[in-house]
Amino acid sequence: MKVILLEQVEKVGRPGDRVEVADGYARNFLIPKRKAVAATPAHVKSLDHLLRQNKGRADRSRQAAETMAARIAEANCRIARQAGEHEKLFGAVTNQDIAAALGAQGLDVDRRKILLQEPIKALGSHTIPIRLHPEVVAELRLTVERA
Repeated sequence: MKVILLEQVEKVGRPGDRVEVADGYARNFLIPKRKAVAATPAHVKSLDHLLRQNKGRADRSRQAAETMAARIAEANCRIARQAGEHEKLFGAVTNQDIAAALGAQGLDVDRRKILLQEPIKALGSHTIPIRLHPEVVAELRLTVERA
C-alpha cells in the first residue's frame, strides 16, 4: 500500500515521503496512529501545498538562526568565578550560567540549546557549541576568569 508519511518513522522515512509499505502495517499501525495517510490524489495535492508552506517557514527559521549565530560568534562572553590553586573552580559553570551571561549581552538563548558535554570546572578560554537550528550550530567563545 502506498502511503504518505506525516511523521518521522524509523526505518521507513521522513515526513512528506511517499513510501510503499505492507497493507497490514499501514492499516493497523501507521494510519490509526496518524503517522501516515493513504496516497490518494487528494492527499497528495494537500500535502504538496503543506510542504510548500512548511518550506517557506523553515527557510525563515533557518535564516533567523544564522543571523543569531553570527551575533553569538561576535560576542565575547566572560564569567567570573572563585577559583583555588591550579586554576580549578569552586563549583562549575553550567549551561544555565552561560545562558544568563548571554542574556546580559542581549542575546536570548535557551539553556537547552547550549551543548555542554559536562560543566566547566577550570579557568581559561573555552569554545561552546550552541545548536540554534537543526542545521545551524554557533560557536561561542567563553572566558572563565578568577573573581
